[in-house]
Amino acid sequence: MRHGWVALICLALSACATPQIAPQQPAILLHDEAFQPRAVPARPDVFAVSASMRQYLEVEISGQLRSKGKLRGLVAALESNAQLKLEYDASVTRSAADTFEARAGNCLSLTIMTAALARELGLRVSFRRVLVDETWIRKDNTLFLGGHVNIVLAPSAADQLGSLNPAAGVIVDFLPNEELRRQRSREIHENTVIAMFMNNRAAETMAGGLLDEAYWWARGATTHDPRFLEALNTLGVIYSRRGLLVQAEGLFEHVLALEAENTSALANLAGVLEKQGRAAAALAMRERLQRIEAHPPFHYFDLGLAAMKRRDFAAARDSFARELDRNASYHEAHFGMAAAYLGLGDLRAAQKHLAAALEASTNRREHDLYAAKLEWLRSRRAQ
Repeated sequence: MRHGWVALICLALSACATPQIAPQQPAILLHDEAFQPRAVPARPDVFAVSASMRQYLEVEISGQLRSKGKLRGLVAALESNAQLKLEYDASVTRSAADTFEARAGNCLSLTIMTAALARELGLRVSFRRVLVDETWIRKDNTLFLGGHVNIVLAPSAADQLGSLNPAAGVIVDFLPNEELRRQRSREIHENTVIAMFMNNRAAETMAGGLLDEAYWWARGATTHDPRFLEALNTLGVIYSRRGLLVQAEGLFEHVLALEAENTSALANLAGVLEKQGRAAAALAMRERLQRIEAHPPFHYFDLGLAAMKRRDFAAARDSFARELDRNASYHEAHFGMAAAYLGLGDLRAAQKHLAAALEASTNRREHDLYAAKLEWLRSRRAQ
């Protein structure tokens, strides 16, 4: 399981993004009447600071905040495995207080927690959406498109008054890479961050079969930022699962009217058309999608699984390798490679990929599963 860490890059903090007036979504896209009311907050207070968070700032790290300054002191606490001991956990999206309590979260949860702590100290906060290659995640036959956010922290304007050398801003990123300095990103407003939080909760509750709750989370996300098209895609999938195929079709067509090459909307619309028995229209949509991307997400991974079922371990190895060329951190593909190499009798290579699966695991359950299998494989090699 990947332990939390931060990548630090100093830079001049740009001016805060000017909030834009977001367009209202057409009321026809929302269908409250088809879903039971659920206690989902209209505006979740995801940045609320708990008593234990204040205790942490005022007592546990107060010394380093004084000696290093608020900005450097907080960043040092985030970076140190001896202090916050953060872990990366993609299983659930948490608020700032819940993330602090669990000491674990996905990049959005950890960013929200960091923002809450920073604001409690009076630091300036700027959210950024990192423009990375699309990463797909699959859970129970549902595809999720993963994004990435990070945060820029800087001293308050008051703290820098009279300073001859004003401190630069610092990027805090919980999934660093070697190209962090050259990452392309854009600043996003807090409303978008809240929409991302609500959309994640919608996807998580939908995956758990809680469609009514998922609807209200996704609806809230579209309200907070109607330009955040991922939430509209999630809403469309919820409609499809509820059997509202005409409504889902209209929603995906609305997304495509705004973004003609939105691959999520194209794939989802093709699925809805197939459910309606409109095979020709679905085929046309899939051909349109294929012109944009030659192979759909998990194409090679599925080929690898099929090869494993027929015990063609060499073909499985080659297919899993191609999947890893597209998504090098996909832990299930590494596990598939380990199984293929085990079938081929190459225990050393199997152990290497099982260790990679362990490192790339996204929650404690996966971590423990891969750790147990890795220990078994090590003992087998020793024998």
